[in-house]
Amino acid sequence: MRQNGPMPTVTYNADGLVPAIAQDADTREVLMMAWMNEEALRRTLTTGRATYWSRSRQEFWVKGETSGHHQSVVDVALDCDGDTVLLTVRQTGAACHTGNRTCFFTPLTAEDAQ
Repeated sequence: MRQNGPMPTVTYNADGLVPAIAQDADTREVLMMAWMNEEALRRTLTTGRATYWSRSRQEFWVKGETSGHHQSVVDVALDCDGDTVLLTVRQTGAACHTGNRTCFFTPLTAEDAQ
């Protein structure tokens, strides 16, 4: 995992959270989105294991700790506004809790927006 210089300023929302997108390091496929607070981001950067904040359980969770479907972090980047984190990961098993490789498997059409 590459880290250069001081940590840029992350803009957290009113709940102290920032969205984190996980992307496959090899295929560039978008795997999932979850939330991080400052501590989850720090843990991710220091351990190399994707660590998120569960809004429903109000606790940290390390991806794969219970499912075995781990995310080994290759790189972490912040978007230009500082309000979204991109994790480039090596995914073991499914990223989605449904068992799908990615959480983004439901297509939407213009009719769905009406």
